[in-house]
Amino acid sequence: MGSTTAASLEKTPLNAAHRRLGARMVDFGGWDMPVEYSGIIAEHLAVRRAVGVFDVSHMGEIEIRGAQALGLIDFITSNAASRLQDGQAQYSGLLYPNAGFVDDILVHRLAADHYFLCVNAANQRKDYDWIVSHNRFDAEVEFASEKYVQIAIQGPRALATLSHLTKTDLAAIRYYWFARGEVRGAPAIIARTGYTGEDGFEIYIPPDEGERIWNAVLEAGKDGGILPCGLGARNTLRLEAAMSLYGHEINESITPYEANLGWIVKLDKGDFIGREKLVQQKNEGVARRVAGFEMRGRGIGRDGYRVFADGLDAGWVTSGSPSPLLQKNIGLCMLPVALAVEGRPIEIEIRERRVEAEIVPAPFYRRKK
Repeated sequence: MGSTTAASLEKTPLNAAHRRLGARMVDFGGWDMPVEYSGIIAEHLAVRRAVGVFDVSHMGEIEIRGAQALGLIDFITSNAASRLQDGQAQYSGLLYPNAGFVDDILVHRLAADHYFLCVNAANQRKDYDWIVSHNRFDAEVEFASEKYVQIAIQGPRALATLSHLTKTDLAAIRYYWFARGEVRGAPAIIARTGYTGEDGFEIYIPPDEGERIWNAVLEAGKDGGILPCGLGARNTLRLEAAMSLYGHEINESITPYEANLGWIVKLDKGDFIGREKLVQQKNEGVARRVAGFEMRGRGIGRDGYRVFADGLDAGWVTSGSPSPLLQKNIGLCMLPVALAVEGRPIEIEIRERRVEAEIVPAPFYRRKK
């Protein structure tokens, strides 16, 4: 977890609330964050079966305004922000010229001349500097992370829980859409988004309202089995849903096509950073890609472990963990395309011992709509 002292770590406005709840805190990319409260398995299953609440205020926010705000966003991202309507959100890639990821981001359209980006915690300054360095448009870029606390309410009972706290018609908000409203009197952006593979909402509220709203969410979900959830369960949930994690399935040298994220690439929208490389990969195909696996032998294929095929070193595990829901050891790995085939036997080197595994379809879990 690094040797940084707790005093020197960044803290979200909910830090004291986590400590009062007895959370186990860790250094997460320079942030003092809860990894678990009651335990990763209990928290994971609460989200799959009922509802969980997460502090994700370490995530970054960037706002882009102006007559050419859309022009800037379409130039720096791989998806087509021009297809968004007011109140709609989109998953996208902020790419380098080699089509590797600066970051994966969420783009929200507040108005034709006003966009709101949610970016990864460890990348927020880098993302902001990257966007500013490519801003040759009539647009203003604001680093806005200090303006928001972000709380995620996730799971089958997320809507019922949050509806106790707002007059906004949550059922009318479609997946990857959002509304502006109030949560217990606090002004909020209420987005039907998440990183768990479940239905749910992410709310953005003023920092000085954070602890009050966090406590209100826990109270509202009390009868529905709500649990406060840490980063441990957030990771196992997103892995079951095969959602990419920056630094693992995607990084500065992995492209959207290699990460199975071709759907966030819109080559027909005009020029954007990384387009040339993506056109080449589209035409020629990629040499490697991310694939799902299940352990067949005893052991957990952890992040960074080597993957072998036919006795040869073939790739590496990008993410691996026990699945609390499926009760199997699962993971994602980067392999040559010829090996990334369903049913293909592989071996994963665990403590200098090669353990049998098999390529399987991902995601490992899909919620019933």
